[in-house]
Amino acid sequence: MQKLFVLFIFLVMPLFTPGKPAWSQAVFSANASSSAIAAPTTTAVVAKAAQAATSTQNSSEIIKLVSEFLHDMTRRYEGDAQIAVETPRIGNHTACADLQPHLSGRQTLRSRMTVTVRCLAPVPWVMHVQANVSINGLYYVASRTINVGETVGHNDLEYREADLLRLSGDAILEPESAIGFISSQRIPAGTTVKSRMLRDPDSIERGQAVRTEVRGPGFLVTGEGQALEGGAPGARVQVRASSGQIITGVVLNGHTVRIMM
Repeated sequence: MQKLFVLFIFLVMPLFTPGKPAWSQAVFSANASSSAIAAPTTTAVVAKAAQAATSTQNSSEIIKLVSEFLHDMTRRYEGDAQIAVETPRIGNHTACADLQPHLSGRQTLRSRMTVTVRCLAPVPWVMHVQANVSINGLYYVASRTINVGETVGHNDLEYREADLLRLSGDAILEPESAIGFISSQRIPAGTTVKSRMLRDPDSIERGQAVRTEVRGPGFLVTGEGQALEGGAPGARVQVRASSGQIITGVVLNGHTVRIMM
């Protein structure tokens, strides 16, 4: 029995450290192992973030962004849009997590475009990207000479095909925008029909005799006058009344101007 007790002391006691329980030593050993495993993972994450912060912006991402932005602008045209974005000069621009494209000033869609790309995060920067745009579509010309005061009919128009962005901004691209309108000037055959050459049949011309309606709470007074300027329905125009007084009203139709009191 005495021999067994001595053997127990010899084998078991070295497992215990004075002043610290065995379970504490086991927990400490497990935590140390866990920290050893977690340390490389944390270091890898930090290294990856540092690399992203110093990496250079990918030019293909810029090209795709600008191309999609311009394609959205071409949707209002009926035609086949072609967009060629020039490779931007990246320089030392860092990789961006939030890119925003926009047009500077009052720039509208045209053949040669400059799109401003802003990076909002993580490091702000600005880049100007060039692009060429074309839209192959239909426009309309006069099939015959249309004289002043004539109403444009369907047979008075012929379509042509071209790059729409190289036409005048008010060129007629849909026949509905011209049919039923009145020519305000002579339009020779083969000429591109433009909206400024036409007037709404319910519009008023400068110098035209018009009917005036003066409305107020509980009363309506009608009269006659002469339009001092032209305008389509809804436009405000000045009229010289029969009394000689100049009044301002809103065009109702091709013969009437309403004045609210």
